[in-house]
Amino acid sequence: MAVTAPFQTLFAVPMTCDGCVKDISGALHKLQGITKVEANLQEQLVSVEGTAAPSAIVETIQAMGRDAILRGSGASNSAAVSILETFHQPAESAPVNEDGGKDRTVRGLARIVQVSPTTSLVDLTLRGVEPGTYRATIREFGNLADGAPSTGPVWSGETPGKEAETKTGRAARGFLGTVEVGTSGHGSAFFNHPFQIWEVIGHAMVVSRQDDSDGSPLENDANTVVGVIARSAGMWDNDKTVCSCTGKTLWEERKDEVTKGML
Repeated sequence: MAVTAPFQTLFAVPMTCDGCVKDISGALHKLQGITKVEANLQEQLVSVEGTAAPSAIVETIQAMGRDAILRGSGASNSAAVSILETFHQPAESAPVNEDGGKDRTVRGLARIVQVSPTTSLVDLTLRGVEPGTYRATIREFGNLADGAPSTGPVWSGETPGKEAETKTGRAARGFLGTVEVGTSGHGSAFFNHPFQIWEVIGHAMVVSRQDDSDGSPLENDANTVVGVIARSAGMWDNDKTVCSCTGKTLWEERKDEVTKGML
């Protein structure tokens, strides 16, 4: 289903002069669905309105030799994010973090924004996975103790205590759609789906080549990525420029996360 409802997104972008502002605005207006671009040189912020996927906006800015960090999307309490990691790591080769646990590799990112009382948009990006068709689903549980298997079946979207018409397969509300990953290992999709943000917070998202529509359990293979859906900042909710715990700037934090696989 095509995305038709416009929404706002806010990005932090390094800019040094009015020429930067003009170049970025011109490039973004070439994207299909962009209706308004406003850049604040002093605050190093770019506000975009339209129906283009946030990931497409980031890629456009990065293609100009700059970086961009999504600072907020939609109104307060109308945005969410899921960092998708692989749980497939042989015990002997998986790196151990400072807490003694196994580090996970980030392979995907889903940004979600509610644009109407009945519709939310899901901007999904995958990198570093094998080519193929991937099923994107929201699961009944947010339990990642065992990775994909512990997330349960596809979210039915039924009211608790009410008998669900179906709990698996494409009829469930938790089936978002499919993502095609090419030979580069990169794939993206922009879904228009009938749910509200509050309904999916705390649920897990799974993207996998495995088809469990027949009720078969998922496995933690190398191309299955999992993450919990958590609230994220609205358009003007995030004014962070320096991490209070480490003293790092926004861009220093960004560099650290990119080395870990963050998109």
